[in-house]
Amino acid sequence: MSPPFRAQLIEKQKERIKGAKQAGVMALFYPDANENTKLALILRNTYKGVHSAQIGFPGGKFETVDTSLKATALRETFEEIGVPIQQIDVIKQLTELYIPPSNFYVQPYIGVIRQTPHFVKQETEVSEIVEVLLSDFLDDKAVTAHEVQTSHNAIVEVPAFELNGHIVWGATAMILSEIKDLFKILS
Repeated sequence: MSPPFRAQLIEKQKERIKGAKQAGVMALFYPDANENTKLALILRNTYKGVHSAQIGFPGGKFETVDTSLKATALRETFEEIGVPIQQIDVIKQLTELYIPPSNFYVQPYIGVIRQTPHFVKQETEVSEIVEVLLSDFLDDKAVTAHEVQTSHNAIVEVPAFELNGHIVWGATAMILSEIKDLFKILS
């Protein structure tokens, strides 16, 4: 799911990477009211920034109040979608990923909660909470390619997932791809 221009961007930003900020994100799985497993994603609000109006995971920048990037991911999940930290069981740390446009190293985690959550979206940052059925995510038909406008205003074709009518690409798609591979190994 790596965009074709990713390696080139990273090569160009070797010096910038040394000062990259840190972030933690959460791939949160949970049962819905019918006991179907779902994954929570968010549609970010439109704003002046490189990730405006994109699908992502709940999460954000490491803050001084955080004891670790795992704590960041938990705190941000609570802030952005209202799931209490104590309800989330973090079961796996995934591969850290560098995001060139925003100069962040993101540490993703897989978390689960045992009951159907009562989501409360953070209006200032989250436009929509996107609840994706695990079966839809794992379906190979969800994998696609799509033209997107990059942060450098170029139109490029990228590998992506189409989930609930949303195109998911870039870092989020790469993290989802790792999760999908883990599910394949376990099945």
